[in-house]
Amino acid sequence: MVTFLSGLLVLVILALILVVTANQARPWFEAEGIDAIITDNWDPATGSYGALGLIYGTFLVAAIAMAIAVPVSVGIALFVNEVAPRWMRRPIVYTIDLLAAIPSVVFGLWMLKELTEPLANIYLDLSDAFSGIPIIGDIFKNPSASGQAFMTGGIVVGIMITPIVTAITREVFATCPASQKEAALAMGATRWEMIRGAVFPHSRGGVVAAFVIGFGRGVGETIAVALIIGSSPRVTAEIFGPGDTMASIIANQFGEASGTQRSALIGLGLLLLVLTVFIGMLARTVLARSDRKLGIAA
Repeated sequence: MVTFLSGLLVLVILALILVVTANQARPWFEAEGIDAIITDNWDPATGSYGALGLIYGTFLVAAIAMAIAVPVSVGIALFVNEVAPRWMRRPIVYTIDLLAAIPSVVFGLWMLKELTEPLANIYLDLSDAFSGIPIIGDIFKNPSASGQAFMTGGIVVGIMITPIVTAITREVFATCPASQKEAALAMGATRWEMIRGAVFPHSRGGVVAAFVIGFGRGVGETIAVALIIGSSPRVTAEIFGPGDTMASIIANQFGEASGTQRSALIGLGLLLLVLTVFIGMLARTVLARSDRKLGIAA
């Protein structure tokens, strides 16, 4: 009974959060209607609060972060589980766990003070190098002179979610039965062929779930992104230019907001909450489906 009530309490708290935030965000939806999420015109000075640019920036930063974190995380996890000698594994695992515990504001300040200026020079060089090339030139044009940009936000979020995705991926890879790996090696497979033929198929569902969880963390990251993204809500292909996300604009503007603007910021929080819950449910679904397939295979 105690465990049942505890689980029910979690659902009640979540429902109350949804109800309260939805009620406080209602003036925004009443004022903007469907334009609240389909127009790119967030401008408190004119009383316009279209959030499309913020939604776009949120997903763009998370996508850049995943493009950075996924290959690095998978590589580290495979190295720790399949390549590194035993004496080296524990220090690497401890380091990964410590990196996951560092507050996000530390990453943001480090990026702001140490890397934005070098990144601004790199952005300018890449923009000049690809200028005039269709599509790529448009993506790299108009780089931020300060280094505060979508790309910078994606880099810092990618660094932040790498330890989390690595830890989950490593645990998933570790569930692959030793008998399957030994059987592959006994048949003459190389180490990489064993990983590709035994470890990856067995761990596919769990790895996808780890990526989804990492994406959810990237979507909700706030302070680090607020410090270095540039605070310019817009829909643009220019990843080296300034932008904004739902979480970062809440952090930057909520303290001075009132009226419809305050309701709009609470509405953005509601959108983030719904999105985070959906991503969590998606990850659970992927894991459950993977477990069922493994059960059938066994």
